[in-house]
Amino acid sequence: MSSKSNNSPKAFDGQRDDEELLFVFRRHMIAMRKGFYMLLIPFALSSIPPLIWQTQLELFLLPIAGLVLGLILFSYQFVMWYFTVFILTNQRLRQVTQHGFFGSDVVELKLSKIHNISYNIPGISGELFGFGTIVIQTYVGDLTIRNVEHPQKIYNTLQDAVEDAERGVNEEAYIEDEEAEENSQADSDNQRDGR
Repeated sequence: MSSKSNNSPKAFDGQRDDEELLFVFRRHMIAMRKGFYMLLIPFALSSIPPLIWQTQLELFLLPIAGLVLGLILFSYQFVMWYFTVFILTNQRLRQVTQHGFFGSDVVELKLSKIHNISYNIPGISGELFGFGTIVIQTYVGDLTIRNVEHPQKIYNTLQDAVEDAERGVNEEAYIEDEEAEENSQADSDNQRDGR
């Protein structure tokens, strides 16, 4: 390892020195629909009393309170959406899932362990808004990523990364086999010369 790679800034927490960041993606905005509902429902419900009793001016503060409550609920959902990311490197796929304001889960898959990748676009809404589901199959289980933005593009990027990782593993195995064969050939030549 050169000192240059050790001193280079890391793109994400947990990045290895010999690891190259390829792609970072998150779920589509459609995954935030619950947050939008949480923003609109309190505001809409708190707007009803001032419309019914228009003579009571203090009731006009209710929509403001409903909007503030909606913004607080929306910000919670936004934080969970924004900080849930998928990080693709030349060695692994890392899923960081945010739970609330402070909790998070991290799941990692080595690219060499991925058996199959598929994607699904759920009907006309998926086509119109550009989202879908990606399923990554390994020998121990599946990783399902729902509401992914541009699933075709991400699918192709994942496929290319997995193929590159397989090619690298096969090349390393080939080089190791060649070195072992050369070493055994050299040992047998040394034994013949030593007689």
